[in-house]
Amino acid sequence: MIRVVVADDHTVVREGLSALIASEPDLQVVAAVDSGEAAVDAAAELTPDVVLMDLAMPGIGGIEATAQIT
Repeated sequence: MIRVVVADDHTVVREGLSALIASEPDLQVVAAVDSGEAAVDAAAELTPDVVLMDLAMPGIGGIEATAQIT
């Protein structure tokens, strides 16, 4: 099972991507978050295999969040 965190500040995008990912039998959405800070926290706590990150979000944003996660 591939564990995924979805990070996007737009609710409809975040929920849509989460639903699509969850419909695949070998993928599991372990968190869907709305900010870079929440993505960093979720990645640290849940250790997902993949983080699907929006690059332009309020706060630290996707680029900085990705740098902190890696």
